[in-house]
Amino acid sequence: MATRDDERLRIKPGAPKRPDGLQSGQRTQRFVSQVLKQVSKAGPKASWGRGARPASSFGRGRVAAGLAGSRLGADARRVVIKSRYVVLKKAGAHSVSTHLRYIERDGVTRDGGQGQAYGPETDTADLKAFEERGKGDRHQFRFIVSVEDAGELEDLRAYTRELMRRMATDLETRLDWVAVDHWDTDNPHMHIVLRGRAANGQDLVIAPDYMAHGMRTRASELATECLGPRSELDIRQGLLREVEQDRLTSLDRALLQHARLDRVDLTRQPNDRQRQTLLRARLQRLEAMELAERIDANHWRLSPNMQQTLTAMGERGDILRTMHKAMQGQQRECVLETEPTRPVIGRIAAKGLADELNDRGYLVVDGIDGRAHYVRLPVGADLAALPVGGIVETKSAGRERSVDRNIAGIVRDGLYRSADHLVQLRQEGTADPQAGVDAHVRRLEALRRSGIVERMVDGVWRIPPDFLSRAQAHDAQRAAEGIIDLRSHLPIEQQVRAQGATWLDHQMVGGARNLSPQGFGAQVHGALQDRMNFLVEQGLAERRGARVVLARNLLATLRDRELAEVGKVIQHQTGLLHRPLREGERANGIYRRSVQLASGRFAMLDDGMGFSLVPWRPVVEQRLGQQVSAIVRGSSVTWGLERQRGR
Repeated sequence: MATRDDERLRIKPGAPKRPDGLQSGQRTQRFVSQVLKQVSKAGPKASWGRGARPASSFGRGRVAAGLAGSRLGADARRVVIKSRYVVLKKAGAHSVSTHLRYIERDGVTRDGGQGQAYGPETDTADLKAFEERGKGDRHQFRFIVSVEDAGELEDLRAYTRELMRRMATDLETRLDWVAVDHWDTDNPHMHIVLRGRAANGQDLVIAPDYMAHGMRTRASELATECLGPRSELDIRQGLLREVEQDRLTSLDRALLQHARLDRVDLTRQPNDRQRQTLLRARLQRLEAMELAERIDANHWRLSPNMQQTLTAMGERGDILRTMHKAMQGQQRECVLETEPTRPVIGRIAAKGLADELNDRGYLVVDGIDGRAHYVRLPVGADLAALPVGGIVETKSAGRERSVDRNIAGIVRDGLYRSADHLVQLRQEGTADPQAGVDAHVRRLEALRRSGIVERMVDGVWRIPPDFLSRAQAHDAQRAAEGIIDLRSHLPIEQQVRAQGATWLDHQMVGGARNLSPQGFGAQVHGALQDRMNFLVEQGLAERRGARVVLARNLLATLRDRELAEVGKVIQHQTGLLHRPLREGERANGIYRRSVQLASGRFAMLDDGMGFSLVPWRPVVEQRLGQQVSAIVRGSSVTWGLERQRGR
């Protein structure tokens, strides 16, 4: 049967439709790009390898990434490189200075001293000048380079400089960088900060292949040249050590790589008897840990969560070693809740970064409950503001606070009145009722700034009917991983005879509850006895038989005495007149600086003729050098932070 061309069905594909939500003028993501994006989530793989993804077509170093390491064998020295690409605009104004200050911190050298940054041609790099040069950069690169057996290298600085010189050749541009060597861990390593600007003034764009593989293979080549290749004995001993380790090892990665539907077939490599023996031994260890199941002699089934479990076990082991080192032989029960479910109060025994690349810190807190706690800090927390030996309190986020319950319990007709609360506390026989009211006022001021409560007049707040639930949601949103409050920057030994309202004084006024008879709780109990003796000497306490009666308004008296002494010192330094604030008085002036005292941190407000010292709050720090106002009520303060007018 004859057919005609004009009777044939012709399909004319239309233009692809835009995804939902894509506005006019935006380009749709190509299907190939979507596939490559999903493939990349499975882990980096060199683009020149067999069965790998296509090579990236942009960025410097893409050619060198394919050539680097071509001469490396199985006996090459291993190097681990962690890299981070930081967009400076998103990271924040203080991200660079905070990171540079961290890598040059105390205790990182061989002898426990302060680290010293160095550069391509100097052993004493100026970090402030480096930060100033990079102010206009769009991004920045941060690397942590850890060489196997780095302790055997004669000079880590020489190694780093040669590595960066080879990188400059691969990337075809001069590099502006600084580095600091760290010896404070089991594996000495180098922190390298690289500007995201090429020599021609354009943004430095590094090919993904070079970031994932090229830099590491260049570092491995250099380490092998310096230390020589690993011997067969070194390789075998290293693998034997991995057999019994309770963490994710290279043997585990090999098992996961060769597994098919969570099953491992050891007969797939019949010629490598030695490696088969090691893998079999590791599988037997995993079987004892209930992470693998034997099907027969050569076939095993891996647990679906094997990788996550081994990674968590490795982190747990690292945390325990960190805690034992921090406690320096003192016997403590170790609590590894990285997100505490209840408040923890104690002294800072140690601090550091749990994630050095992302600047996420941790604290080891020797608690008054007689136990040691590992606390992971929120992202961006300033470790420099948390001194070792200081007293901190961690509050779990999203839980109802006792202060909120007290506020809800005294509300009448939807209003909280501080005067009524003060009368109630006096009737209950509270040791320092004004201090109790001040604590509730501080809480209300924090909730007022978030729009949860409303201040009608001084001392009166409007409380919504769902106050408790909204306050709890506020805490959960503010810090999903807990809130760290510095109660005192002074160790308890220095608080005993301090001229101010110390944390020990607050404990005495509050009854010193929840003190364990062991550990740090016992040390606090002894310090409280010494503090009482000091207060008796100062005439601020009186012994009546076995009891000690504290003076009325003890905390306010101690705070005022310290502020008077510090005010004289600042008055002599600046020539400004010190103006002590009375209850309910408003202070106006330019916020010049903050002063850390035994009674807490105070802000100095300069009105041109004199100055006042006002209790500091984090909300005022962003107004440094600006005009502010404050009203003081006891130890609480209400800050006036109106928008500044000007040109």
